[in-house]
Amino acid sequence: MLRFVRSARVLVPAIAVACYAAILGGQEPKPGFGDAVLGRWDLTVKGATGEYPSWVEIHMRTDTQLQGRFVGQFGSVRYLTRTDYRDGTLEFAVAPQYEKQKTELVFTGKLNGDRLEGTTKAVDGTTLNWTGVRAPALRREATPKWGAPVDLFDGTSTTGWRLRNAEHPQCWKAEGAALMNTLPCTDIISERTFSDFKLHAEFTFPAGSNSGIYLRGRYEVQIQDDAGKVMDAHRMGGVYGFLNPYVNAAHKAGEPQAYDITLIGRRATIVLNGQTIMDNEPIPGITGGALDSHEGEPGPIMLQGDHQRVSFRKVVITPGV
Repeated sequence: MLRFVRSARVLVPAIAVACYAAILGGQEPKPGFGDAVLGRWDLTVKGATGEYPSWVEIHMRTDTQLQGRFVGQFGSVRYLTRTDYRDGTLEFAVAPQYEKQKTELVFTGKLNGDRLEGTTKAVDGTTLNWTGVRAPALRREATPKWGAPVDLFDGTSTTGWRLRNAEHPQCWKAEGAALMNTLPCTDIISERTFSDFKLHAEFTFPAGSNSGIYLRGRYEVQIQDDAGKVMDAHRMGGVYGFLNPYVNAAHKAGEPQAYDITLIGRRATIVLNGQTIMDNEPIPGITGGALDSHEGEPGPIMLQGDHQRVSFRKVVITPGV
């Protein structure tokens, strides 16, 4: 009996290896498989009406399989439905979210030096070119020194702000010492840009509202009527689709609310209505609706105005120097 147990101990690893090989379709693990494309990539797609940003992260599922997640022109992060890297060509696909098409979005590209270059299809079937660069780590060796606070809203006008597009030219106005939008509307963007900063924003919104604050114009911190609801990365206090708040600190619609947000590199600390709901959390990449994917560059503060009503009384930023 003892001899049989010893034999079983020898056989078990062999059986495990055989099963593993069967799962992989007879393929053995390949050292360095996919290394050339692993990681996070900031994408720029050349659309019919101009460039727009996207983002993809590729990681290993097994030693011979890849998987990943994607952020498109709008919407939130979603998982790739398939990811292939063969003979120097990367191809990944993602199910549509808010896109008008019903079929998968497929991106195909190759490395050209340290860049990815490839094509995808628009809704009308036309071919669009895209490029990708590795997303920067944005590590900081030390906490920055802080400069003097800057009031981005002077309380009386939209001076210092510009609209995202010209579709609704008068939809943001200063009224009653508040910066507010009237629907239909678009986003409003600070003319000044920032790298690391502390942001203080005071705001209110009506029942059912949905808005957001984009840090550097790339990372949306959600504003939404979510008091008392289960926490989620798509709800009040979340970095849209990526990071969940620790606690639900939202007040009821119609009541004053306040964010205090510190962004250093890609790490965010968020205080909502006096409660820390996120502490030094790394933001993986851009969120849907971002102005661009140039994560290594300074960017503006953007207030989302194309969804529902929102009103800001304070937008004060303390830049790192």
